[in-house]
Amino acid sequence: MRKPTLTIAAALVLIAPTGRAQQTKPITWNIDNLKQIGGQQVTVLDAPKVIAAVGGKAVIFDGVDDGLVVNDNPIAGAKAFTIEAVFRPDPNGSKEQRWFHLQEANSENRVLLETRLVGDEWFLDTFIKSGDNSRALLAENFKHPLGQWYHVALVYDGTQMRHYVNGVEELSGPLTITPLSQGQTSIGVRMNRVYWFKGAILKARFTLKALTPGEFMKR
Repeated sequence: MRKPTLTIAAALVLIAPTGRAQQTKPITWNIDNLKQIGGQQVTVLDAPKVIAAVGGKAVIFDGVDDGLVVNDNPIAGAKAFTIEAVFRPDPNGSKEQRWFHLQEANSENRVLLETRLVGDEWFLDTFIKSGDNSRALLAENFKHPLGQWYHVALVYDGTQMRHYVNGVEELSGPLTITPLSQGQTSIGVRMNRVYWFKGAILKARFTLKALTPGEFMKR
C-alpha cells in the first residue's frame, strides 16, 4: 500500500515557466553535482556522492538516507510527456525503492519511477496519479541483473501509459489524467523520505510529448 506523500518545502515551489506546456525541446538534467540540477536549486539529504561514470559523472546513493530534492517539476502542465533516466541499481538495497519522484505541490498528484529487488535482480515499477485516476505498471515478469547501467523511459501520450527498459517496452495500460502543476522532484528517495535508493543516477531527460524508442536519448 502506498503511503500518503508529504510535500517538502512547499513554500519554495516556483510558478511554471510560461509556455513550458507547449515546449517540445527536451529538458536534460545531468545528475553530476550536489548544487544545481537543470539550473534549479538542490536540497541535499545526508551525503550522496559524485562519482566517475561512463558518459560523465553520476551521483551515488547509499540506500539508507541519501537523496536530492530539486525545486522543480519539469512536466508541469504537460498533457503528454516522456521521462527518461540512466541509472544503476546496486545490490543489497531494500526490496522496494523509489528513486525518481515528481510531485505536484500541496496534493497527492505524482509520478514515480521505482525498483523492486528480487535476489540479485530488479524490475521496474512506474506509477502516475492525478486526482482520482492512477495506474501502476509493475513489471515483475521483466527482471534484470543488478549492478549494471540501464536506460528507462516512462511515456504518457494522453490516453496510455507505458514504460521501457533499454528501449524495450515492458508494460502499458490506459490512463487519463489532468496535467500536474508545478512542484518538486526528489531523486534517490520518495518525497516523504522513505524507500531510499541504493545505486547511481547519471542523467534524466523530460520531453513534453510521447516519444518512441527511436527518439529516446542515447545512453
